[in-house]
Amino acid sequence: MPRGVAQRAEVVSTERITPQMVRVVFSGPDGAPLAADPAGYTDAYVKVLLPRPGSGVVEPFDLDEVKTRVPAEDWPVMRTYTIRWFDPLTGRATIDFVVHGDEGIAGPWADRARPGDQVQFRGPGGGYSPNPEADWHLLVGDESALPAIATALEAMPEGARAHAFIEVADPSEEQTLLTEARAQVQWIHRSASESGPGDDLVRAVTELDFPPGRVHAFVHGDAMTVKPIRSYLRFTHQVPKEDLSASGYWRRGNDDEQWRAAKKQWKAEVDAEEARHSA
Repeated sequence: MPRGVAQRAEVVSTERITPQMVRVVFSGPDGAPLAADPAGYTDAYVKVLLPRPGSGVVEPFDLDEVKTRVPAEDWPVMRTYTIRWFDPLTGRATIDFVVHGDEGIAGPWADRARPGDQVQFRGPGGGYSPNPEADWHLLVGDESALPAIATALEAMPEGARAHAFIEVADPSEEQTLLTEARAQVQWIHRSASESGPGDDLVRAVTELDFPPGRVHAFVHGDAMTVKPIRSYLRFTHQVPKEDLSASGYWRRGNDDEQWRAAKKQWKAEVDAEEARHSA
């Protein structure tokens, strides 16, 4: 299915896997298969279309029709989520949602979701999977990147070398990660940080004794954390751009719409830094 075409998805089951993460399994309506095959990408994602609370818009709805009768501030919102698993036999997709109480729209929706509830997906898209030709792998992120990091670790063959640094709120948010790789996983707890969010994650990466050989790196999450790590990898260790997948999934202090509007400026700053170092 083309990435921009919406498909309807139906909740099959939900499970709270940590205090702040809810796992939701989706099928198509009435158990039909979804067109959500990740096509080999371990960071495959869909854009989930959700009504704004209090807007009066409920599923099933047609977005184009809604836009003709509802003020723009009440239009449904689109949130991007990684596909944690996709079962090609059943066509079911699993997505992990971070939930911070009533904050936001997608998290509370996932917390209240029950079998039979419906949403709309657009996608999937994707751009990263561990390069088997790399000598080792570096995976860095926070809760928003944890599903992609976990999926990447599962995809690595036996004996592959990997270092993963994952920032979560506290020890209760750690998950069991399965992999046949020789992976060293370090959990960073914000609750134990004496500085700001993300600072300990940046410090852990910069203090890593880099193994020799070619690294393939995946660095995603809070843009304010991703940027210094990206710079460190590119300009201290000269990691080629083609061996580095780095982008902000979100940014502190911004909701999703604000971050999408600001992301062009973030990319422009990255490009300017590249130009300064290549001059």
